[in-house]
Amino acid sequence: MKIKSGDIVKIVNGKDKGKTGIVLQSFSQTHKASIEGINLLIKNLKSRKQGEKGQRIHFPAPINIANLMLICPKCSKATRIGFKLLENKKKTRQCKKCKEVID
Repeated sequence: MKIKSGDIVKIVNGKDKGKTGIVLQSFSQTHKASIEGINLLIKNLKSRKQGEKGQRIHFPAPINIANLMLICPKCSKATRIGFKLLENKKKTRQCKKCKEVID
């Protein structure tokens, strides 16, 4: 997968277009990722005991990975990702703009 947890990404499409954030979780089977402070949804919780108040919880909903671009830590630009094999047969991610290894 091209985007992993802990990466800094930029939103390309959707209601939060242009914002940046850190990936909290990435879900490889559904091709989605949840980003800190982006695509926030509200969940209303009822009170469980009498006399207790209900709550509104804000949580980041997953967003499709096709709507994200990784920000390269070396050149600080939103970029596409390629893969490169190193000499020790290890597969790493590579920035398409500055050709630097990201991992």
